[in-house]
Amino acid sequence: MEIKTGLKGESMTIVKDGNTAMDFGSGNVPVLATPMLIALMEGAAINAVEKFLPDGKTTVGTLIECHHLAATPKGMTVTAKAELVEFDKRRLFFKVEAYDEKEKVGEGKHERFIIDLNKFLERCQEKQEKK
Repeated sequence: MEIKTGLKGESMTIVKDGNTAMDFGSGNVPVLATPMLIALMEGAAINAVEKFLPDGKTTVGTLIECHHLAATPKGMTVTAKAELVEFDKRRLFFKVEAYDEKEKVGEGKHERFIIDLNKFLERCQEKQEKK
């Protein structure tokens, strides 16, 4: 199989100590942190295409637009879903959504690019050496 529009992926977590707004410093409430919601959405997008990438390739996130619609308290499960809606050479564009056990808690758009992992890591190393 190959990368094509319509591919779908999921990522999930249980809200607990370590992934709440209080733990991330993004709020003072014990509910799923928005940065964690974004990470789940990115994970769902990665899971949609990862197995179709050639050896030595991976993806990096370059844009996310996220609307955090509802709070999810500790103990509940949140599942993020991603669907590849556009694919142009190296650019991947996803529709993302997230749900807890009761309702939709997030939605948005996410863009990733396919990169050569070794070249990317070499550039990062060069950047670190120049600091």
